[in-house]
Amino acid sequence: MNASSIPRVCAVALVSGALFVATILVAAEAKIIEPDLAGMPGEHGWKLINRSAALIDKDGATAVRLEGEGGTGFVRLENFTFGDGVIEFDARGRNMVQRSFLGVAFHGVDIKTYDAVYFRPFNFKPADAARRQRAVQYISHPAHTWQKLRSEHPGQYEKPVAPVPDPDGWFHVRVVVAWPKVSVFVNGAAEPCLVEDRIIREELERAVGPEQI
Repeated sequence: MNASSIPRVCAVALVSGALFVATILVAAEAKIIEPDLAGMPGEHGWKLINRSAALIDKDGATAVRLEGEGGTGFVRLENFTFGDGVIEFDARGRNMVQRSFLGVAFHGVDIKTYDAVYFRPFNFKPADAARRQRAVQYISHPAHTWQKLRSEHPGQYEKPVAPVPDPDGWFHVRVVVAWPKVSVFVNGAAEPCLVEDRIIREELERAVGPEQI
């Protein structure tokens, strides 16, 4: 038995800043699940945390616009567990420095304890080369925040995005969670823009035991 066989709650997390989400596909155990986005504003099958949601149209398909007043916000997919698998979604942020952060969280214990991959659209293609290196980020809260990871492992857990999306436009994301790695692909790229070994949290060690990891 390894950590990937332990079911975890899958939370689709929309982190701080305006975010639009179109299709979300979650594949786990060879089963494809397409959650009903239409239920999100009324919290039918979803839980809104520090965010409001409104349905919008994206090329004839149902999409959702999320708004909030700042701070971390989530939309959690209810009654679903997720170990290894693939999460796909379309997203659109804003090209506003430090105002738009969006992505997906998974293997969540609660709203403070989860792994996540998120994007900074304002860093997709700025003139500053250093900022371009910080376009997509992996974190593992609560202990391994972006600040801690950047300080202790500079350049390891955040990378540029290739191919480079329009910072004000829609882009497609495919997150592959296959123990022990998390890989992130954007806009159909054959190669991931981010590949990381997952960070083992203390609560996961307590849950399955160090010998099983």
